[in-house]
Amino acid sequence: MFGKKKKENILLKKIDELNESLLKSNILEITTLMGNRKELLLRNFLAGISRGIGIGIGVSIITAILVLILKKLVTLNIPVIGKYLADIVDVVQKAR
Repeated sequence: MFGKKKKENILLKKIDELNESLLKSNILEITTLMGNRKELLLRNFLAGISRGIGIGIGVSIITAILVLILKKLVTLNIPVIGKYLADIVDVVQKAR
């Protein structure tokens, strides 16, 4: 008799833990969103646009920083590397 009660208590604890984890992971909101296709499409569209803009801005900033670093290296007049870096900087400036 005690073994059955103990198993029931363990099972109830596991069910409560599962319920809490489902609530924390917002399963209800996700299932509601999946039912509304227009809202799902709108959210995915806006997320895609945001990612695209973020990637574009990030790449532009990193490229600008690299060009500035290359310009500084060119001014150091390192014999072998300086010529190649000067060519790269010239190509980038002509592309602007």
